[in-house]
Amino acid sequence: METDAPVVVTVVSGEAEAEVVCGLLRSAGIKCAYRDTDAIDSSLEDFMAAGAREILVAAPDIEAAKELIADAQAPPAA
Repeated sequence: METDAPVVVTVVSGEAEAEVVCGLLRSAGIKCAYRDTDAIDSSLEDFMAAGAREILVAAPDIEAAKELIADAQAPPAA
């Protein structure tokens, strides 16, 4: 079994959000990519770049990626 096989760390609403999340992960040294989800949420999905995206990281990076994303989504401390 390949240990660096990509795994889904999160699903985001669209390509713009996927770019932001991947930028965050890359800034921390985590290689990532994104792709369309398998779930079809629009009859136009095959004709336009819209819809949810899966963020992929290497399996060994999954925990660090989850933590980084969770920290970024947490509200700032008062």
